[in-house]
Formats: sequence, C-alpha cells, structure tokens
Amino acid sequence: MENGASYVAMVLVQLAYGGSNILMKIALEKGLNQLVFIVYRHLIAVLLLGPLAYVLERKQRPSLSVKVMAKIFVLSSLGTTIHLNVYYAGLAYTSATVASALSNVIPCLTFLVAVMLGMEKLSIKNASGRAKIIGSIICLGGSLTFTFWKGGYLIRSLLKRPLISLQDTSKASDVLKHGKENWIKGSLLILTSHIAWSAWLILQAVIYKAYPARLSLTTLICFFASLQSSVLSLFFARNRSLWKLGVNVQLWTIIYCGVVISSLVYYLQTWCISKKGPVFAAMFSPLLLVIVGIFSAVVFKEQFHLGSLIGACIIVLGLYCVLWGKRKESLYNAQLENQKGVADCNTQEISVTTIK
Repeated sequence: MENGASYVAMVLVQLAYGGSNILMKIALEKGLNQLVFIVYRHLIAVLLLGPLAYVLERKQRPSLSVKVMAKIFVLSSLGTTIHLNVYYAGLAYTSATVASALSNVIPCLTFLVAVMLGMEKLSIKNASGRAKIIGSIICLGGSLTFTFWKGGYLIRSLLKRPLISLQDTSKASDVLKHGKENWIKGSLLILTSHIAWSAWLILQAVIYKAYPARLSLTTLICFFASLQSSVLSLFFARNRSLWKLGVNVQLWTIIYCGVVISSLVYYLQTWCISKKGPVFAAMFSPLLLVIVGIFSAVVFKEQFHLGSLIGACIIVLGLYCVLWGKRKESLYNAQLENQKGVADCNTQEISVTTIK
C-alpha cells in the first residue's frame, strides 16, 4: 500500500509542477517580479504549515540544534533561493516546454551523486542495477532528442489560435532576432538551477535523518526561503510598486504556488524521499516534460516536431526501466528481510529448546 502511495504522490507532484510552470510563464510575462513571487509564496506556506507543524508534531519534533538549523538554512538556499531564482530567470528566455525538457538531467545527477555518497546501491551484476543505469541513460537521451532533434515534421496544434498569447505581434521580430541567443542563455540558467535542485534532493535525505519531522522541516525551509529572498529583494526589488498585487493572474499564481507547491508538494516530496530516497523522487522529473508539453500545446498553441514526440516516448521508456529496477530492488530487499526474520525466529526457538 505504501509503495503505491509513493508512486501516486510523485505523479501528483509532477502534475502540480506542470501547472506552476505554465502559470509562472504567464505571470512573468505579465510583469511579476520573481523575488516578490518567492517571498509571498513561501510566506503563505509558512502561515499554512506553521500551525499544523506545531500541533501535529509537538511530541515527535526533536530539538533544533544550531548545526541542524545551519543545514536547513543551506538546504533552503539550494532548493528554493538559488534554484527558483535562477530557474525563473532562465524561464523568461525560454518556453516552459524547453525548461521542462532540461529538467531531465535531474535524475542522472541525483543518481550519480547518491551512488558516490553511498546512498544508492548499484550492482551491474543484478538486473535491477542494470535497469537503473540503462533507464537513466535512456531518460537523458530522450530529453536530448526532445530538445535538439526537430525531425522535419511539425505536429500542429488542434487549436487555430492560442488560448493565451504571451507576446505582442510588435515584439515578434525582436524575439526571432534574439531567439537563439536567449535560448542558450535560458538553457544555461535552467541547467544551473537543476544542479542546485539535485543537491537539494540529496541533502534533504541527509537532514531528515537528523530532523525527522516532515511538517516542521518543510515550514523551516519555506521560512528561510522567504527570509533569504527578502534580503535579495533589498538590492534587486526595491521598487514598492513591484510588491503591490491586484486580482489578476499574478495573484492567483502566488496563491497556487504557495498553497499547492510550497505547502503540499514540498511535504509530499519530503515524505517520498524519507521512504524511498532521493533518486526515486528525482526519477519522476521526466513526466514534467510530457505534462508541460501537452499543456503548452493547448494553452500557448506550441507546435511539436516529430523529434519532440519521439523524445517524449523515449523518456517514458527510460522512466519505466528505472522504476522497474527500483521495484525489483525493493522486492529483493523485502525478501531478504523476511528471510532474516525467519532465521532470527528459528534461532530463538533453538535457544529456548536448549534451555529446556
């Protein structure tokens, strides 16, 4: 039951991230400042999660030492302040689909770092180990295919016009002129943000062992994220008009990301990482590409090349290989534990018989 819940939770996480990518692309184009967004978003999460963490984890929450506090501060810097600010800066130069395609480096990075730190077991002799390696390579190959190979055939959207138009026709020529330059700049920024995110996944698993209170940990991450971005805003978002919000898409984006992403999704990720490890959570990142690709085709009328469709299929195949390997490994570990338990019981029975 717990295994099935982990899979469902991570699929829901990627669906939620897909929605936030679309909303953020719209909100940034409409003038939302990314620092303002990050501060407001995480303040909402602190207000929602703080009371719940205080009440529900009052007895199980361990004492917070300076060392653990410093680790959580660094964790917040990697996963929120650095990752989000750099990611949204890159998103302004690329499409949401390209940004999601580049997120497929996360499983490979996380897997390699986890293996080097001894957090993930890897054996080429076992079928599960080979499946995880092959699946990671397939996922990376699929994301590269999606991004760089156009295939020559354009798959048109079913819509005659986009539901939401982000760019004025007067700016179209300017966008085309600087398209390649912007794409490279945006891609580099997004790749940098994903390196920070991979480190966040790994460090979160380490910190959870020292501070096993999920709601409290998520609340502290959001608090430090808001604090860090507030300090940055003193230098880069000093205009008071940036902090004024009306009833528009910017406000709804902040509310959605504060309630759904920073509160619910962060908690679900912490839960999955504590149960399955950081690599399991990272391996669902390729789904984001497919989800955002479909959303973008409907909302922005993005046109897909044949290479993009083939790349998406390859990514799903790679994800399936990795999940099969993880499943095989889990069943093998459970079998070993059962055998160990039976052996212990037999040993106890022999001891009792001998004493009699």
